Amino acid sequence: MRIVDRGEGPALVLVPSLQGRWEYLSRTVDVLARSHRVITFSLCDERGWGQPSRNGGMDRFADQITDVLDDRGLSRAILCGVSFGGRIALRFAAAPPDRTSALILVSTPGPGWQLKPVHRVYARNPLLLAPLFFAGAPARFRPELAAAFPYWKERLSFSLEQLQTLMTAPLSPSRMAERARLIDGADVVRDCAAVASPTLVITGERDLDHVVPADGTSAYTRVIAGARSVTLPRSGHFGCITRPEAFAGVVDEFLEAIRAA
Repeated sequence: MRIVDRGEGPALVLVPSLQGRWEYLSRTVDVLARSHRVITFSLCDERGWGQPSRNGGMDRFADQITDVLDDRGLSRAILCGVSFGGRIALRFAAAPPDRTSALILVSTPGPGWQLKPVHRVYARNPLLLAPLFFAGAPARFRPELAAAFPYWKERLSFSLEQLQTLMTAPLSPSRMAERARLIDGADVVRDCAAVASPTLVITGERDLDHVVPADGTSAYTRVIAGARSVTLPRSGHFGCITRPEAFAGVVDEFLEAIRAA
């Protein structure tokens, strides 16, 4: 299994999103590693992880975090889950709670989140309909990119960088669809009630996140005791990638507040 381990400081486990590959978070890793020991990986259903978990569902992904912490000799760490990865981090933080020093949920599908009917069709026929789904991606993400990168040269550079990542870390529509189905309508209230660590919920702006409703993500503050929410300006669903410095600043401020308390 390949574990990426960069930087020095408090250990922070960065859990990737629905794409499943850590490479799409490389910009985030680079910035967070300036002040943290950042540990990340590709999800365990991706090729190359190794021995699969004996558990199924979300538990297999939570077990992966346990394996990573044990491999690195860590008794506990800060957990930061991005989108689908936030659901994994939430599951891990709920049991056992003593291994999570802080929980950060980033643009995570909210409690009771459900696939839209059209996306449910995509998820049931991923190989057949993947071209149609990805063809609509530029239109969905264009407003967010315009907000994060005011100049067209910046947008072009970022887009080419993401295209290069796609070539070297190809996506699996079938695995993405399976993950989406796994959390479609899932009840996470019990997990939320079991979280004992300080929790930060980070969303993008309501009008810029066209993947997961920001209001749905913010709802975690109502079901996780003491959780607080922050909106990352000029971002939508991918703020940790498009604005990694600003994102790291929000994370650092939260963790400093914990230490001060």
